[in-house]
Amino acid sequence: QVQLVESGGGLVQAGGSLRLSCIASGRTFSNRAMGWFRQAPGKEREFVAAITWSAGTTDYADSVKGRFTISRDNAKNTVYLQMNSLRPEDTAVYYCAASARLSNEQKYVNKWGQGTQVTVSS
Repeated sequence: QVQLVESGGGLVQAGGSLRLSCIASGRTFSNRAMGWFRQAPGKEREFVAAITWSAGTTDYADSVKGRFTISRDNAKNTVYLQMNSLRPEDTAVYYCAASARLSNEQKYVNKWGQGTQVTVSS
């Protein structure tokens, strides 16, 4: 099945930028969309952004609209999350996800990446 490898996490100052990458390998035909979720300590995992492989249709959580941009390179089977104007509340482990459809619901996720830590300092 599909395997997801994330990279790009790190420590940044508030107001800074960071770009996360997720490379999908293996069988991806059943995954029509890719998404990013995040989980902060003591909080539930929450939806961040998603994109379809075909038309590139996107969806964003209200908390990141205007700051984050999800994109994909189909030839490289790679999805990116460009994060600008980062805030301390963006601190979380970010997970790449392969989904059956464009959705903010986790029930459609078929595969999760290992996660990458993003820490935003004040």
